[in-house]
Amino acid sequence: MKTADPFYKTKKWLRKRSKILRRDEYMCQASRRYGRTEAAQTVHHIYPREYYPELAYEDWNLISLSHKMHNAMHDRESHELTALGKDLQERVRPHYERWMNDNANH
Repeated sequence: MKTADPFYKTKKWLRKRSKILRRDEYMCQASRRYGRTEAAQTVHHIYPREYYPELAYEDWNLISLSHKMHNAMHDRESHELTALGKDLQERVRPHYERWMNDNANH
């Protein structure tokens, strides 16, 4: 059984999570995109924190999702992104590229 990641219990993360859920009006943004109304319970890292820890708190990299949609974004065992997760990454790529350019000189 996988142990819970302590990152998700930190005050900094819990504040950020709350901010993103409020920003997204507690609604699953992936479902909303397809015209469905579903409550969000999870804040998803579009560029996974395991591979992009520097993006862990970037608002543009975070999206409110229902448990169902969150599970559809990546394989829960391997953590590999699914086609849906990769599609979402592609949609935010301009933000990622801007972030990379802005932070390249620091």
